Amino acid sequence: MTEQEFLARLPPWLSHWFGYRASPPPPLPQYQIWLWSFLSAFCGLCCLQAIFNYSHYFLDRHVPGIIASYGASAVLVYGAIESPLAQPRALIFGHFLSALVGLCITKLFSLMPDEDRFNSLRWLAASLSSAVAVVVMQVTQTTHPPAGATALLPATNDAVWALSWYYLPVVLLSSTMLLAVALLVNNLQRRYPVFWIAPVQAIPALPRTEGK
Repeated sequence: MTEQEFLARLPPWLSHWFGYRASPPPPLPQYQIWLWSFLSAFCGLCCLQAIFNYSHYFLDRHVPGIIASYGASAVLVYGAIESPLAQPRALIFGHFLSALVGLCITKLFSLMPDEDRFNSLRWLAASLSSAVAVVVMQVTQTTHPPAGATALLPATNDAVWALSWYYLPVVLLSSTMLLAVALLVNNLQRRYPVFWIAPVQAIPALPRTEGK
């Protein structure tokens, strides 16, 4: 069963919020697209910062108010919602895999004999982390450009580096909340996502046979 067939079996009031449409929605005027892009990006980023800036659970763990790369994700998830780079698979797994790559590589560099040597080579850890993350996203088909910055941050941002492995659930929660707002606001008049796991493949037309 394909994901479209699965969504089609859900009640219409539910499948609508998961991006399913029985027929393509009519195009919106540009001014409405701009308005919804603004509102959804504003709501999504406010939601993230409210969670991390006002929750004692995260404040006690010194979690930054927002992971900077999610500002770039908002451009895709709320402003370019039909792009393959903005779909849930890329958003969730792109950020998570990049965060994992960045942490692992930076921790390997931190094994150097002294901290001064590690700090002098953090630029190299950052470059290597982002480069490896690009390839990992290509291999897993989860390319999400803002995640390149997510891979950089353990090596370049002291607050993120101090989180250590706790960086991973913070990234996962951030992606999930950005997605939740996108499902709610983007589906008021637009459609998101276009697909969840894999793009819908068009059925090729049968070749024409002469005499028919």
